[in-house]
Amino acid sequence: MTGRSGAKAQATRARILEAAGRELARDPDSSLGDIAEAAGVARRTLYGHFAGRAELVQGLVADAGAAVRRASAAARAPTPDAVTALARFVLTLWPVGDRYRTLIALGPRDLDPDGVGTLLGPARDTVAGILAHGQRQGVFHTAVPPVPLTRALEAHLLSLLDSVTSGHWTDDGTAAATAALIAVGVGADLATTTVHRLGCGTGPVQPPR
Repeated sequence: MTGRSGAKAQATRARILEAAGRELARDPDSSLGDIAEAAGVARRTLYGHFAGRAELVQGLVADAGAAVRRASAAARAPTPDAVTALARFVLTLWPVGDRYRTLIALGPRDLDPDGVGTLLGPARDTVAGILAHGQRQGVFHTAVPPVPLTRALEAHLLSLLDSVTSGHWTDDGTAAATAALIAVGVGADLATTTVHRLGCGTGPVQPPR
């Protein structure tokens, strides 16, 4: 019974966090009651997992941080191909991207001043490394250095996520990854082929768990 109860509690916690990500992305002022209703649980059930808003946000931070680390580790897998590495990174991180967008929006009020930078630091460092590698290979444009190009690409992807959240667009990460490659200078045909290869399972993309 303990094992089943523990698994059920973990599933409920995950459902609450998923609902929190959606609701706080929709409205940063969403109440815990709104989040409980969206998760399909009683408010007392939510409080059984999170004592308050601050603890709930920290749960989102912990979940997001773990996913960033997994995506960063996957992107650091040995490969001489910077195009594949960047596509893999975007595809791996996309399924939980709304959570990062939500936390960036919540940052000024719910995280310490360095909270967002700490959360996204591993991802930013990984992408900057991939972009620098691709620029040396001649497959990415060199008009913008890797670090500012990383931040521009981040803003681009967050904007696409916002379109998904608002219901103006639907994407499983395929179009976003293709757009990311094109944005850094990859030809449309190569970008499409690379993302299709990874998305079809011939590459080592694993969604965060």
